[in-house]
Amino acid sequence: MDHYVNSLRFAVLGPVRAWRGERELDLGSPQQKVVLAVLLLRRGRPVPLGELLDAVWGEEPPAAAVSVLRTYVSRLRKVLEPDRGPAGRPRVVVSVGDGYALRIPDDALDLAVFQRRVVQAKQARAAGDVSGAAELLHTALGGWRGAALAGLPGPLSETVCSWLDEEWLTALEARLDLDIALGRHHEVIAELIPLTGTYPLREELCRLLMLALYRSGRQAEALAAYRGTRGALVKELGIEPGAGIQELHDRILAADPTLLPRRHPEPAAAPVPARAGAVPADDAAADAPESDVPEAGDPRGLRFEPARPAQLPPDLPTFAGRRTELDSTGALLPQDGSPPSTVVVSAIGGMGGIGKSTLAVHWAHCVAGRFPGGQLYINLRGFDPTGSAVTPDDAVRTFLDALGVPPMRIPAGRDAQVALYRSLLAGRKVLILLDNARDAEQVRPLLPGSPGCLVIVTSRNRLTGLVASEGAHLLTLDQLPTAEAYDLLALRVGADRLAAEPEAADEIIARCGRLPLALAIVAAHACAHPAFPLRAIADEVSESHGSLDAFTGGDDITTDVRAVFSWSYRALSAPAARLFRLLGVHVGPDISVPAAGALAGLPQREARGLLTELTRAHLLTEHFPGRFTLHDLLRVYAAERVRAEETREEQELALRRLLCWYLHTADAAYAHITPNRRRVPLEPRPEECRPLRFTTHEQALDWCETERSNLVAAVHEAERAGQTGIAWRLPAVLWGFFYLRSHVLDWLDTSRTGLAAARAAGSREGEARALSDTAAALRNAGRTDEAIAHLHKALELRQELGDREGRSSVISNLGDAYLHAGRLDKAVEYTRRGLAVDRLTGDVWGEGIALSNLGDAYQRMGRYDEALGCLERALVVLRAGGNRWVEGVTLDILGTVHHRLGRHGESVEHYRRALATHRDIGNRWGEGHTLGHLGDVRLDAGEPEAARTSWRQALAIFAEFGHPDAEGIRERLARLRGGTAEAPATAQRRTA
Repeated sequence: MDHYVNSLRFAVLGPVRAWRGERELDLGSPQQKVVLAVLLLRRGRPVPLGELLDAVWGEEPPAAAVSVLRTYVSRLRKVLEPDRGPAGRPRVVVSVGDGYALRIPDDALDLAVFQRRVVQAKQARAAGDVSGAAELLHTALGGWRGAALAGLPGPLSETVCSWLDEEWLTALEARLDLDIALGRHHEVIAELIPLTGTYPLREELCRLLMLALYRSGRQAEALAAYRGTRGALVKELGIEPGAGIQELHDRILAADPTLLPRRHPEPAAAPVPARAGAVPADDAAADAPESDVPEAGDPRGLRFEPARPAQLPPDLPTFAGRRTELDSTGALLPQDGSPPSTVVVSAIGGMGGIGKSTLAVHWAHCVAGRFPGGQLYINLRGFDPTGSAVTPDDAVRTFLDALGVPPMRIPAGRDAQVALYRSLLAGRKVLILLDNARDAEQVRPLLPGSPGCLVIVTSRNRLTGLVASEGAHLLTLDQLPTAEAYDLLALRVGADRLAAEPEAADEIIARCGRLPLALAIVAAHACAHPAFPLRAIADEVSESHGSLDAFTGGDDITTDVRAVFSWSYRALSAPAARLFRLLGVHVGPDISVPAAGALAGLPQREARGLLTELTRAHLLTEHFPGRFTLHDLLRVYAAERVRAEETREEQELALRRLLCWYLHTADAAYAHITPNRRRVPLEPRPEECRPLRFTTHEQALDWCETERSNLVAAVHEAERAGQTGIAWRLPAVLWGFFYLRSHVLDWLDTSRTGLAAARAAGSREGEARALSDTAAALRNAGRTDEAIAHLHKALELRQELGDREGRSSVISNLGDAYLHAGRLDKAVEYTRRGLAVDRLTGDVWGEGIALSNLGDAYQRMGRYDEALGCLERALVVLRAGGNRWVEGVTLDILGTVHHRLGRHGESVEHYRRALATHRDIGNRWGEGHTLGHLGDVRLDAGEPEAARTSWRQALAIFAEFGHPDAEGIRERLARLRGGTAEAPATAQRRTA
């Protein structure tokens, strides 16, 4: 197998994906991915042509199926072997008989890696290595990225998914069993409770939950878990539980002491990430026991899978000193190793660079095992030189994300968000690290409301306000004692090297003011030049004096730190020094390699090398692979150097390059996230700005999610810097991302900022666009009256500008907003007006959407004949314009109209066609809605099992996205179990 083939990697444990090296490949349509999946699952064995045809189309292949399938194979060969010439023989997808086989190394497939690790775990356990077996299973399960073959159509996923999901579940049960054996019974409870609800007939999960609860001192809950599983088995299958859990039930009832753990718990292992959308489409996940349906107002009934966050930054391997302080903080917790019985707040204070964060992170790692609920971390950036401190609202939302709350379930107001956050922490033992807080007011909303958690706060200010109101314990750090400063240097530079030149070592410690940050920078320089005598390094530090006047209050220690910064800065290569100072104009929390390249006007490869140089010099921290951040003091120093050494023009050019990079890369993502939507006209970008390009919808969404904080910061910085064109265009191109991921608060924030910028600049085009964007955000926030008011203002502007196309778009959006508000007469009025303009201007795209929306309004009004006429005409126009997205929605609405008219067969046929369209373009939300409607008509047609299947599949999709309609599907399934199910009287609200 040559190197070319060896560079390929494939994934089926989640969406089907492939990479060559680090670059993800575009695998084409879902049907083409089915072909690849079949070949991957055969693991090098030939797959006959007939079997491939069955996997793609089932029992009714189209007439040209063989020709189409061979086209799929040809396209896959081009993707996997782009450099193979016309005469070259395929090396990856090879012909065997009338079929094909895939020739790749076994470890190039994530399924093979998973299965190998599972086998190794069994062998380790058989050999008595319980800890090693657990670690192998944690790693194996961490390779899953969602339900196997997620998103693939056709019979393949229906037959193979159940097998793969059984493999996942069996491995998960084995891992949970090992975790309990290792004394981690407290932390697995949070995983087992939702799993037993998802798989109520799975006796092994019940056994594990019973044992974990009993070992955690929760005997009554362990017995209740048994009763729940027994009830489900009797009701669904008419059988009693097996002998294993019956015996465990009897032993728990008798309080058998031999069930208790025999040794102290080991430190908590790193958690395995939950599979995204882990509930498979054909699972019984939706069919949880009726008692699991949440009561109204129950915060635990939010119906998202609880997460166990593990957000602590890495502990410093060269941590040294702070013995007294660690003893002091350790005394705050119970000495028996248990979690606290109250909320414990420890506030660590001290000047910048004194080591507050390092101490806090080290202590947090030391005690993390006492908090099975997980660890939350956030840098509040209270003293960020750009003034961009994290607001309490943003911090709470960040924690809600970490706790697994879907974005659309996060309420709008801060009080409601804080209440939800505290409800989720109630009864859980969670460690919370709030780094770099500005004041007590920034911290208070982030404190838990019930006992059992530890909160560690670091700040340059003495947070005395927390002492009086929250009972916080203050700890103020001073410079390291000389002996501990020596230990820190010895760990980094080497004890022998220090012992050889004790006077030079003492001088370095003195010149660094015994400040950990300064000592770390000097140590990095010494390690980079092992041949340099320490005396030479000490002399360089002594001769270097910089200036950070904006930061200091005349502190001699800080002056020495400035000298260290200056000395380390001057040791950089000229390109690295330039990049370092240009980082002083970047306002986001971190920066990627491509963004740094745009900032400096450099190719990515060159930028990466300079970032590596800065990281080695300890002037930059790579907090996540490929993402870098600056310490506050170094950010101040970078800002001062850029003002001192770069002209105002160069500073402005650097900022514009960076902001343009964010805008044009977001626009590239926009084309994948909302294909065929009217594009936002962009200003020309600087020549040195090289935006990213994407090949898949998922890549585009992932980039937007990763850069979300920077994108929001970029909008605000563009407004502040007078780059108004970027300030209103960037929220416009983020429209689809904010919509799909339901980041409504960020959407409102950025669109309003863009609106203010456009108005300040007198840009009527920008104002009109920003008004429409703000209206879309308001509509999705449920504030339809405000959305309608904004759209009317936008309509006035479009009329003033004489923009007929823009005016038509706003009129259509008004019709959609009125439809959301339930004001159907107004919805019809504005949709018909928009339709007339679209026809007048020849806008086929807008005409198709307007006809579909008009048909939807008519069907809600009970005007079914008019609805059918509009919808049938809409299909013709939409297909002529290639608008597959709205075509699928229109087919779904047609299915609803036929359902209401009692034409069940026609309704089912339209829903099936809608599903095929949704799946072809990857519209998962549309697929979920249509599956729900298909279940409704199946039930009315007297087919309850078919209805159950459709609803379960719909629930799997809605649960994947945290969609609120999941609750309605759960209620229908619960009623179906109770024999009282009936299809909803009204259709779900749809948007195009």
